[in-house]
Amino acid sequence: MREHPTESLPLFPLNATVVPGLILPLHVFETRYRRLVADLLVRTDPDTREFGIIAVREGHDPVTEGIDALYPVGTSVILRETEANDDGSYDIVTVGSRRFRVHAVAPGPTWDNNAPLLMAEVEYLDEIDSGTNGPLVREALRSFRVYRGLLSGQFGEEFEMSDADDIDIDMGDEEMPEDATVISYLITAAMVLGMEERQQLLAIPDTGARLRLACRLLHRENALISLFNALPAIDLSVGNGSVN
Repeated sequence: MREHPTESLPLFPLNATVVPGLILPLHVFETRYRRLVADLLVRTDPDTREFGIIAVREGHDPVTEGIDALYPVGTSVILRETEANDDGSYDIVTVGSRRFRVHAVAPGPTWDNNAPLLMAEVEYLDEIDSGTNGPLVREALRSFRVYRGLLSGQFGEEFEMSDADDIDIDMGDEEMPEDATVISYLITAAMVLGMEERQQLLAIPDTGARLRLACRLLHRENALISLFNALPAIDLSVGNGSVN
């Protein structure tokens, strides 16, 4: 059952999951997306320069299969910076804005017989935070610090997970956010996970449930890295995205 009316949103399908707050640079070279950028730049209010990033299911084509090729939940992004190149392409910087659920997909405009821009009917999803997630935030941050420590090689082969509570893990000069929802998305974006699990985190309706799943995944990954002294394969498909 829909809680909100649907709105039309142009889609930019990717083999990646984007979360609210993520800073995502993109190189735009296909005709349909170059025209999308040009159309967005005409808008006088920068906050309305919005389009949807949606993850594509492996081995599927959204142009020919439509909604069946896509994961159900994506994130809209706001176009913040644009650099036009001599070949007609753009280098842009976007920021993740609002989660949405896709209800329908249809081909939109086409130019010069190229692939069409996909248009979706989407329902924007509320962010639900009960305000009582303090213990979950502390557990998630502690596990995330251990995870970062393991990935960065701060611990030697003698490290055991039972030692984690007694170790102050160095996070460098980074200041961690205080907002529970922002923390839940930071962990979602930063963990090396398969698409299914990352999408599961994105689609969870409330912050507390997302943090609980994030803690379970962090505990699993920390135990596996510590046990096998091996790091997960890093997904480089998105580029240099970061949560602002």
